[in-house]
Amino acid sequence: MFSSRKDIALYYMYSEEIWKYAKDILESDNFQMTRNHIQHGSMTVHEHCINVAKTSLYIRDKLHIECDDRDLIRGALLHDYFLYDWHIGDSKNPLRLHGIFHPGIALRNARKEYELTKKQEEIIYRHMWPLTILPPICREAWIVTCADKYCSLMETLHFHEGRVKNTFDKLEL
Repeated sequence: MFSSRKDIALYYMYSEEIWKYAKDILESDNFQMTRNHIQHGSMTVHEHCINVAKTSLYIRDKLHIECDDRDLIRGALLHDYFLYDWHIGDSKNPLRLHGIFHPGIALRNARKEYELTKKQEEIIYRHMWPLTILPPICREAWIVTCADKYCSLMETLHFHEGRVKNTFDKLEL
């Protein structure tokens, strides 16, 4: 994905833009709790969501896509706001159909804490397409859907480990 040092520097620069539009999310207790759950490989849900937000901004810039930056960032950070360890089956999810059901759970959780726009709701609810039925409609949701697929693959194959670390880990939240 990153073809030059300039691209990597740009990726790190996105931290400021994310902080600008989503300080309340980054500082929330529930978002901080996502550090305790593994998403893909050894990557936490917290790291994954920040990677998806940064990768979404990178895609926006590389493809020169006009979009609502605030909705893009907030939707990306909240797209996996399911707040449980999906690796453990329980009475609510005995068959571990996490991939199908977690967008609705994430949306419900996000609505409890934040005032969401229609685009943010679409990003959260439709990011698992084509596994789920409804495809994204707005460009912000398409960008996050693509960024999520890319990050998920890289994290599962352990390509993100050690190469591009979250600059938020150094911040006192």
